[in-house]
Amino acid sequence: MTNTKNIEIAEYDYLLPDEKIAKYPLKQRDSSKLLLYNGGNISHDTFSNLPQYIGEGALMIFNNTKVIQARLRFKKETGAQIEVFCLEPEQPIDYQQTFLQTDTCVWKCLIGNSARWKNGMLSQKLSIDDKEITLHAERINSGAVNSVRFTWDGGVTFADVLDAVGELPIPPYLNRKTEEEDKKTYQTVYSKIKGSVAAPTAGLHFTGQTMSQLKEKNIQLQEVTLHVGAGTFKPVKSDSIGEHEMHEEYIEVKKELIKSLIAAKGKIVAVGTTSVRTLESLYYLGEAIHSTPDISMEELHVSQWVPYERQHTLSAEESLTAIVNYLDRHNLDAIHTHTQIIIAPGYKFNIVNAIITNFHQPKSTLLLLVSAFVKGHWRDIYDYALGHDFRFLSYGDSSLLIP
Repeated sequence: MTNTKNIEIAEYDYLLPDEKIAKYPLKQRDSSKLLLYNGGNISHDTFSNLPQYIGEGALMIFNNTKVIQARLRFKKETGAQIEVFCLEPEQPIDYQQTFLQTDTCVWKCLIGNSARWKNGMLSQKLSIDDKEITLHAERINSGAVNSVRFTWDGGVTFADVLDAVGELPIPPYLNRKTEEEDKKTYQTVYSKIKGSVAAPTAGLHFTGQTMSQLKEKNIQLQEVTLHVGAGTFKPVKSDSIGEHEMHEEYIEVKKELIKSLIAAKGKIVAVGTTSVRTLESLYYLGEAIHSTPDISMEELHVSQWVPYERQHTLSAEESLTAIVNYLDRHNLDAIHTHTQIIIAPGYKFNIVNAIITNFHQPKSTLLLLVSAFVKGHWRDIYDYALGHDFRFLSYGDSSLLIP
């Protein structure tokens, strides 16, 4: 772990001109460019041709999370504008239960213009199905992340409230306001489970036609859930990685998918870094279950440095099988927990064999993940992309990485 912790983030910097950042998506999702990295060889094609580069019998994993309209804007009587950015539910802690609440819930939030809202109630009126609703927000504790209690009337759900008055939080580096079209373009075509404050952007390139062509090649398409937090945009501000604290994110993986992972050994393609982090976290969850068979689901989580702390001797199959057996013993159909895993050079991949991902910000943990996967050759890939007019970041082009 010492070597990984000592990695200097300055080594993962590159010049990204503003004109290379895609401010808007292409009109046709799968007309984007696709960089192909295979064992050190680099070329490119159009994303619509992706199916021809995926081997028959492969298992492709998608993150089915859906971006919520998490940004709420309030105006104090003094005229001060306060922004409340919902990060994750606190009471109830379960996402689906929170969205179904009809009068109150508590969320962990970021507060914009925080100094102007020390205490007191913020309120705003909104209309849902021609019914006037009043939404209140009360700050119940302060810190880097704040707890905010929301209350409202009218018997509508919190999901309805967010849909009516919330704003879709597009990435800050786009340097523009959210537009109506973003509500469609900043969601994957397979998004289902509400909870993210940022899209799993590698999935934005897929269309129904692409998915159909993959199925025609006998490629299995299955899903996991990782709710992307605002921490995905958090820059590494420390000089070395060891001083950077990763954000925690909620994950859920069905038992049937875990069985499919065991059967598809060596042919697992992760769509996006969120799917990578979810799948690789499974190895350490299984390891924890293997060593402590009676561990509770509440105790199961993956901390930031666990992959680097000691020798890990279980095979991927043994670890995944331990999870399946655990779920069988407890009559559960899915594992749901949190992961804080950081994947950086020095990491040994246990589950994932290929990655589809976009092009990431300089000095980011996502760039560290890419570097770890391609055995340090990230700069060759990014130089090629910059030299061949690829579009970068969330609405940009993508790559298929096979080490």
